[in-house]
Amino acid sequence: MPRDASVPPASTATRRHDLDWVRVCAFGLLVLYHVGMYYVSWDWHVKSPHAGPLLEPAMLLTGPWRLSLLFLVSGVATAFLLAQAQRQAAAGDGRVRFLGNRSLLLPLLFGMAVVVPPQSYYEVVEQLPGGYHDGFLAFWARYLRADGSFCDAGGCLILPTWNHLWFVAYLWVYTVALWLLWRLARPLLDRAGGALERALCGWGLLLWPALALALARLLLIGRYGSTHALVGDWYNHVQYFGVFLLGFLAARRDGFWDAAVRLRWPALLLWLGSWAVLAGYTVSYAGSEPPQALRLAMRAVWGVDQWCAIVAVLGFARRLSPGDGPLLRYLVPAVFPVYILHQTVTVVAAHNLQPLDLHPALEGPLLVLLTFATCFAAYEVVRRVPLLRPLFGLQYRERSAPAAAQAGTACSTTSCTAEPPR
Repeated sequence: MPRDASVPPASTATRRHDLDWVRVCAFGLLVLYHVGMYYVSWDWHVKSPHAGPLLEPAMLLTGPWRLSLLFLVSGVATAFLLAQAQRQAAAGDGRVRFLGNRSLLLPLLFGMAVVVPPQSYYEVVEQLPGGYHDGFLAFWARYLRADGSFCDAGGCLILPTWNHLWFVAYLWVYTVALWLLWRLARPLLDRAGGALERALCGWGLLLWPALALALARLLLIGRYGSTHALVGDWYNHVQYFGVFLLGFLAARRDGFWDAAVRLRWPALLLWLGSWAVLAGYTVSYAGSEPPQALRLAMRAVWGVDQWCAIVAVLGFARRLSPGDGPLLRYLVPAVFPVYILHQTVTVVAAHNLQPLDLHPALEGPLLVLLTFATCFAAYEVVRRVPLLRPLFGLQYRERSAPAAAQAGTACSTTSCTAEPPR
C-alpha cells in the first residue's frame, strides 16, 4: 500500500513528535488513573471513605496497556539516543558516554528519600492498626533508617520504598541491558530488527505481539504476580522489557509504523471489544471467585487489549498528531518532574480533603486540578534552579530547544498495586 504523504518515513526521522504527544497524553491519563485509585476497591496507599467498584471498568480502559506503551516509547527514544551517540563517536568524539547521559539513578534516589516518604506516612496513618500519631518528621527519620516495624495482618511495610518510582528503576535496568546488547551483539540486533519488520508489516502487527503478551500473562501472572519489586518480578520483566526491546528494534522500521497507521481502526475496535469483555468480567465477579477456565481466558483477553490499544494509539498519533509547537516544547521537559511529584501530591491532597467529606463527583475533579496545578507550579520552580534540575531528571542547564524523542526522558508509572483481581 502506498505511504500516506502526510506521514514522514520513520527511517529518516530525526525527531518523533507523534511519540512526544503520546508520552505527554499518557502522563495526563496517569494523573486521572491515580486519582481513580483513591476511589476504587483495589489496594492503594490511601482510600476514600466512598471507595468501591463503580469506577473499576473505566480504570480498565487504560490499566492493561498504558505502561507497556510507555516502555515501548522509551525503547524508541533509546534507539535515537544510541544512534546519536554512534554518530558523535564516528565524528571523532570517542568519549561519548551514553549511560552517563541517560542515568536515572539520581532522580530515583532523591525521589525515594524525599518525594515518596509522605505517601508511606499517610499509608501508615490510615492503615496501621491503631493509626500512627508521632508526626511526619518522626516517621521520616524511621523511614530513612529502614524501620521494618510498621506491620499489619497483611505484612510489614518495606522502607525505604520507591512506590510509583518503580518505573524509573526498571527503565534504568532495561536501558543498561539494551546498551550491553548494543555493544556486544549489534549485528544480531540489526538482523532481529529486519525480521521484526517483515513479521509485523501487515496483520502480523496485531497478531504476534498480542499472542506473546497473552501467553506471558497466561503462563506467568499466576505464578509471579505483579510486584514491581525488580527482583523476581518475572511477569513484568517479560512484558515490559519485551515491548521496550520491540520499540528499540522498530524505531526506524517504516513497515512497523506504516502498519500501525493502516491498522489503527481494526486495532481500536479490537481494543474496545476486549475492554468490554474485561469490564463485564470484573463487574460480574466483583467479590467472588470466577471459574478457573474463565480466569485463564480473561488473561488472554488482557493481552489482546494490551497490544491492540497500543497499536491504535500509535497509529492514530502518527496520523493525527499536531506536530511540534510551543506547547509540546513546554510539556516534554515537564513530563518527568511532574511524574516524580504527582502521586505524592495526590496522596497528600486526598488525605487532607477527607475531613471536608466532599462528594466524589466534586472531590475527584478537585484532586485532579490540585495535582496538575501543584506539580506544574513546582516544575516552574525546579526548571529555574540549576541545583534542583538534575534531581528531577533535567539537564543542569536548560536547553533552548529540548530534543524530545531523542534526548528526553521517556517515563511513566502506575501505582504499586493497581491491577484488578486476576
